[in-house]
Amino acid sequence: MVTGVTTTSPDSATASAQVKRPTPTAFPYWETMKRPRVRRVRKIAKRITGTDVFPTTEQIEAFCGDMYNSDPVAERFVDEVFLGAIGQEAGRAMLKRALDHGLGSIDDPPEAMVALFGEFEDVPEWVDPELVEAGAQVWRRWGTFLFSVAGGETLEMYTEAAVATPLSLAGGYAGDNALRRFLETAKFWIDVSQPGALLTPGSQGRATAMMVRVMHVFVRRGVAKHPEWDESRWGYPISQAYQLLTLSGGSVVPALALWGVGVQTTPKEINALIHFQRYMGYLLGIRNTWYPETLADTLRLLALVTFTRSHDAGTHGAELIESFPRAFAPREGHTGLERLREQYNGMIYAAYSRLFMIPTTYARYDMPNALPGLAWIFLRFPLVFAIETLRRIPPIGRVHERWMVAHRENWYRAQMADREAEFDASGALRR
Repeated sequence: MVTGVTTTSPDSATASAQVKRPTPTAFPYWETMKRPRVRRVRKIAKRITGTDVFPTTEQIEAFCGDMYNSDPVAERFVDEVFLGAIGQEAGRAMLKRALDHGLGSIDDPPEAMVALFGEFEDVPEWVDPELVEAGAQVWRRWGTFLFSVAGGETLEMYTEAAVATPLSLAGGYAGDNALRRFLETAKFWIDVSQPGALLTPGSQGRATAMMVRVMHVFVRRGVAKHPEWDESRWGYPISQAYQLLTLSGGSVVPALALWGVGVQTTPKEINALIHFQRYMGYLLGIRNTWYPETLADTLRLLALVTFTRSHDAGTHGAELIESFPRAFAPREGHTGLERLREQYNGMIYAAYSRLFMIPTTYARYDMPNALPGLAWIFLRFPLVFAIETLRRIPPIGRVHERWMVAHRENWYRAQMADREAEFDASGALRR
């Protein structure tokens, strides 16, 4: 039985030594597979489908190994530029200039910056531009449905300390900051799914992806040094493995979940989403040892994670989960149409949290009343389903996409109230 994984040390961009690491103890796959109930489920599924419901041993080893892998190229850039002689403020301005005007606009750029942009601007051979654009188009067509389903489904993974602890320490998705950080995430979703955004040099989508990539480095560094982080239990913070789960959470999971509210996504569109997410992940510095490129392999990965959850996030997870739907409640001093919009958002996000969390998980937490929102989702289902059916007619589809894009932008601007997303986590952790 394999109980260890081989990883590449991320301590420097030039590190190449292979290091044998034990599987993080909070990911008890090998022990879970011994359980009689799991073995029965696996055997029955094989008999019915002719294939395993879990990834291969090699794929699982790759996933476990990626729990110890981070982003050495971006780590080196942060060390030499933000934390070196240039400093954070000047380094951030330099980065923004290079993103807007190209690396050539920087006089004598640091070597680490040249390496980062060399990787960032190199389009891998496996990238299919048509599939990337087709996947982005699905996100545009989903409009604010993407925000709703992604926000609700993510709560399910906040039960895992490997996910919840970095977010709790950074404070981004906890308490009063929950709405602000979620809106920054929504801005990221909007930017990267604009037409041609990921493959157009100098686009806002690519710039946002780079800012998020650098932000992850700061969070990872701070959390890894914190006494609450246990590397033997969880691997590295914001590891390649858990970022892969985030990519799956933006493709297969919402595509299937949204059928429950009337939004139809075909297998062809799901495959495009998987490819779109893979390239988006590449821009974010995600270099998975194994990336599931099909719907079936992605479902196997999700089955693997579902059966090996630890539910060890405790109060950190509870704070994150319970803060999210309440973040959309009406704000003090708001009246009229503004307050009505906030009441609707609070109602609908409470409902989506209930709808997209596993009932046994949801029952553990103090959540707002979801019944009004669920009733509304049920009543509007026929209309949503009908629109989704009609949008397959090309002229109607184009009008529908424009409407959904305009709606998500209006929703985002109304929530931000003239603020702008910063994607900056270079400050200290909240505790």
